[in-house]
This record gives sequence, C-alpha cells and structure tokens, in this order.
Amino acid sequence: MHRLTTADDERLHDYLRLTDVALRSRHEPAKGLYIAESSTVIRRAVAAGHRPRSFLMAERWLPDLEDVLDAVGAGPDGDVPVFVADAELLESVTGFHLHRGALAAMHRPPLLPAHELLAGARGGAGARRVAVLEDVVDHTNVGAVFRSAAGLGVDAVLVSPRCADPLYRRSVRVSMGTVFQVPWTRLETWPGGLADLRADGFTVAALALTVDAVTLDELAASPSVTGPESRLALVLGTEGDGLSRGAVEAADVVVRIPMAGGVDSLNVAAASAVAFWATRA
Repeated sequence: MHRLTTADDERLHDYLRLTDVALRSRHEPAKGLYIAESSTVIRRAVAAGHRPRSFLMAERWLPDLEDVLDAVGAGPDGDVPVFVADAELLESVTGFHLHRGALAAMHRPPLLPAHELLAGARGGAGARRVAVLEDVVDHTNVGAVFRSAAGLGVDAVLVSPRCADPLYRRSVRVSMGTVFQVPWTRLETWPGGLADLRADGFTVAALALTVDAVTLDELAASPSVTGPESRLALVLGTEGDGLSRGAVEAADVVVRIPMAGGVDSLNVAAASAVAFWATRA
C-alpha cells in the first residue's frame, strides 16, 4: 500500500496521460497492458481471469474493493501494489477527474488466432454467430458493439487490423466490462480474414448500401441464419464511410436495414444491435 504525495513517481508510469488517445493506443499494447476503470469493470476483469499489475484509487474506495485486492494479492499483505492518493493528485496523474472508484493497470492477455478462437467458442462447440468490425475508430462505438454482442448472444467479435482497441479504457467502460465476456481477437489480414471465415463455413454478410443488397428481414429468414448448422458473420464498417469496397466484394451477401423517414443508415453501434437482434439464434 503506497500513499502518494507527488505525481512525479516513476511507479505511476502506466497511469500517465490517460486522456491522450493516440499515445495510449501505442503505449498500452506495446507495454502489454490496458487500464480498467471503475470498481465494476475491475471486478469483471478479475472474474475473467485477467491479472492486475497495480491499482490506483482514492482512499475512500479501498473498502469497496477490499475483497478484490485480497483475491489478487494486493494491499498490505500482497505483492501487487496499490497506490492511494487524494482526488487532486489523481487528476494530475491521469488527466481527468476520477469519479468511478478506481483504476487498475492490467496485464493484457495474448490474442488467439481467429480460427482457434472461433473453434473454442460456446464451450468448444464452435461459434455460430460472429460480429466483424472493419476500421471502427471510435472507442465508444467499439464498446457499445461489445455490449450489444454480449446482450444479444453473439459468440465472438473479430476486429480488423486498423480497428480501435477494444481494451482501451473508454471501450471497456462503455461495454460495461463485456469485452471480458465476449471472446474477441484481431484479424491479421484484411479483407483476407473474411475469406478465412468463408473457408470455415461462415456466410459472410456485409452491412452496406448497395443496389443489390437484401433486407435484414430477408437475411434473417434465410437458411444461413435459420438452419441448424448455420454460421453467420455480420460485417460492420467504419463511421462515415462504412465498409470498404474490398470488404463488400469479399462477402457472400450484402445486407441493408430497411429505413424510413428519409434516413439512409444508423450509427454503427445502433446498426449492430439491430442486426444482432434480427439474426438471434
């Protein structure tokens, strides 16, 4: 247990400048860490088997996390450091007012190859319904997609090489910790990863606005969704531009959500929730 009196402490390096997205997006994967924010998220990360490097919090949150600290070997009798400071000092370190309880620097678990991840989903039965995100750059949208995936029974999420980090703290927070619940990994090639999904027996459905797109209702009624051995991958594109031409051309079918009121599309997070619900098993 370390009570801090200054922000100039080299042991706090994991927590410096947390609001600098560009810096953290490089720093955290390279250092093999991510930041869990809030006592709820920390509990879900620990429950998923993730290991903490350290904790940072105001003293008033110690009682709330006492059981977690004891379980992971932190605190007075453990070897995982717990840094405690007042609110002003915490803000000077992190760059924002910490009002959700605590922070934890967590060891980032290694990512599995997509084929191995999908084969092991659903208790080893294999994934039947997968979400694929191409270059979604907003961490809030990534977190919201994961929350919808968890709530609507999607078996796994795959992200393209340039997609935002699902373990960035804003993604984790918006997902309410479901990024620890839904299996996910990053595809090594794009759009080549979609061909690999097709080879594994998935029908790849790209959500995009093209003249030959079928409606989501038509997709939901097709054997690729309703069949007992069906395997479906729903591909969603980046904010603004949507899916790339390469991703659309690599898909088996292009799908659109029927719209009204002169609106042509939804935010990617909202579109994902609609598509996940419509194609639920």
